[in-house]
Amino acid sequence: MGRLTKTALFAALMWVTALAPAQERSIVMASTTSTEQSGLFAHLLPAFKKATNIDVHVVAQGTGQALDMGRRGDADILFVHDQAAEEKFVAEGFGLPRRPVMYNDFVLIGPAADPAGVRGKDIVTALGKLAAAKAAFVSRGDKSGTHAAELRYWKLASIDDPSTKSPARAFDYRACGCGMGPALNIAASSDAYVLADRGTWLAFKNPGTLAILVEGDARLFNQYGVIVVNPAKHPHTKTALAQAFSDWVVSADGQAVIADYKIGGKQLFFPNAER
Repeated sequence: MGRLTKTALFAALMWVTALAPAQERSIVMASTTSTEQSGLFAHLLPAFKKATNIDVHVVAQGTGQALDMGRRGDADILFVHDQAAEEKFVAEGFGLPRRPVMYNDFVLIGPAADPAGVRGKDIVTALGKLAAAKAAFVSRGDKSGTHAAELRYWKLASIDDPSTKSPARAFDYRACGCGMGPALNIAASSDAYVLADRGTWLAFKNPGTLAILVEGDARLFNQYGVIVVNPAKHPHTKTALAQAFSDWVVSADGQAVIADYKIGGKQLFFPNAER
């Protein structure tokens, strides 16, 4: 091997060695479509990278799927919004203690003309009217936090399974098995009703005739939490780096970045970490 070739090979090896530590300073975060499609992560993660030099690779999906990623050890940290499911995840030993981070709320979206007459502040009454009117409703149907909340509201409206078809209840329930943005697109293109988190709705660019029809019910509260995957279950996960994100996002700096995220002057998420 010639001297020049040896020198080039040595330089390449030194470059790869120097690059490796930087490449290792990254984590996989399983999170919700609402945090991504609302634009929050595009605002939040660069600030975290600047503070810590840690990259975050987000896999955005429904909360149920994100929790399953954590159970398999395919993620280092979870950022999700179904508190009952999160607490079960931790109780089963898959996660370190859950930490509240922020909240926003759910809203019922529908045609501004509101043919089902659901407009108001009571989500349970609204869903009852929607079913009675046999109106079109788009469900996430993806085991997300939003989907779980929607099913809770239907149950409160004495409808245990809104997808059940019968002559007595032939209302148009459409489960898309999709994220929040696509569900809103389907509702916009078909003048249907849909439950959405306010953050994704405010970031939505294709509203058509849709408008917020139900908001302000205390039951529409939407809490987000962060959970580091338990290394006792999955020793290969990057616990220290994941913990660094968890610590930062509940710190005064992280909470300030969340509060600072606005669209059209409207704040999308409200920090409420218990520090």
